[in-house]
Amino acid sequence: MTRRTHAHPDPADPRVGAPFFSVWRLGTPLRRQQAAEAVARAWERRPWPADGLLGHHVYAGHDASRLLHYAQWTSEQAHEAYVKTHRQERADEIDTAVPGIERLGPGRFRRYRGVGPADRDGRVPGCVVIVDVEFESPDPGRQRAWVDAVLEALDGEPNPHPGGIGAHFHLGTDGTRVLNYAEWESAEAHLEALAAPGDGIGSATALWERVRSWPGLKSSTVTRYEHLYGLVPD
Repeated sequence: MTRRTHAHPDPADPRVGAPFFSVWRLGTPLRRQQAAEAVARAWERRPWPADGLLGHHVYAGHDASRLLHYAQWTSEQAHEAYVKTHRQERADEIDTAVPGIERLGPGRFRRYRGVGPADRDGRVPGCVVIVDVEFESPDPGRQRAWVDAVLEALDGEPNPHPGGIGAHFHLGTDGTRVLNYAEWESAEAHLEALAAPGDGIGSATALWERVRSWPGLKSSTVTRYEHLYGLVPD
């Protein structure tokens, strides 16, 4: 069966071969709440759909209108089998309860590198920050090189904010996107880090300037979320 949990997922779990991220736009806080409840009902009333699904996690956006979905699959093949056999019945039930959901995704990614202790030093993330970076054209080498540069800048950061817990960089399989799943102690800690001297997260160093002026960098968006629950096999 399916069980609800409040434990955060581990983005570095080596079993995860195909992480999927998608965003739903609901328009209002009430519709967002209704959609989150509808997702939980649609899943909890049914058996766990696939051995290849390790967990499906739902987050509320701090903009009051979005839900983030983060599904940890062992492979894309396992996900495709689920889409053919089990996805539609869940989607139909959710859409009946909350019509007009605007679905963005799912985006297909592979985790590349991360930073932070495996056990989070015992801290529970109070805020998950999604940094979605897009480049002008597909280039897997550029994706990896940019992430490497970010981690070098983080390693050389002279004033790291103590509220940062971990950062997990995922490469879009289309070759154009990088998604950072960043764990913070709280939204306030992340806002404090943004307000510090410099342009965004990171001090005004040459390493950070290289990251921000990377050739082909098209856009970067930052969205804060709160983990609502996870759905896992019982």
